[in-house]
Amino acid sequence: MRVLLVEDHKPLSRSLKRGLEEEGFAVDLAEDGEEADFKARSANYDVIVLDLMLPKKDGLTVLKEWRKSGLGTHVLVLTAKDALDDKVKGLDIGADDYLTKPFQLEELMARLRALIRRTHQVKDPVLRVHDLELDTAARTVRRSGQSIHLTPREFALLQFLAYHRGKVVTRTMIWEHLYDEYDENTSNVVDVYIRYLRTKIDKGFEMPLILTRWGEGYMLRGEDAPDRR
Repeated sequence: MRVLLVEDHKPLSRSLKRGLEEEGFAVDLAEDGEEADFKARSANYDVIVLDLMLPKKDGLTVLKEWRKSGLGTHVLVLTAKDALDDKVKGLDIGADDYLTKPFQLEELMARLRALIRRTHQVKDPVLRVHDLELDTAARTVRRSGQSIHLTPREFALLQFLAYHRGKVVTRTMIWEHLYDEYDENTSNVVDVYIRYLRTKIDKGFEMPLILTRWGEGYMLRGEDAPDRR
């Protein structure tokens, strides 16, 4: 999942980016309100993490402008410990959640996962597709009761497919949600990771779950999808 992290405190920004990337998130950074505004309108983010105390344009102003223009991306605001008014104002003008500094990375990730589930109208952190079970909180995968180890990037790709089960996702959609603005991989990396996933998820099982729609993209098997690998 792709996140825009808007934070002008560079040590905190670098630390959060590193921690989120280790959990499979693709992270873009913005250091002021103007840069955040430009990037939020230029890419398709799953969640925006927005500090309110920013140079050039403050976070509340940016958030208000986003909502006024119809930008619907979920926004988690970061506030100072004693800034109750900012919390209330942020929620009133369209923030989806808030987190008070200082905070633990684990709590931030849990809140991000919850917002992503809300985007896809899913309440249960465990996604089930036929005999495949994907626990988005524990970050574990099992098929027919068999544990399967995935790398963070493989897990992110499978999770993206699971949220769109039964629907075709294009290579462009996958790229936009799984890779940050500075990723230097070529476009065929998506096909490479699909192949990795198939080896781990489908090999040895009678029914393939990861399907190809030639000329369109890939999908995770829905209820009545015909076999086309």
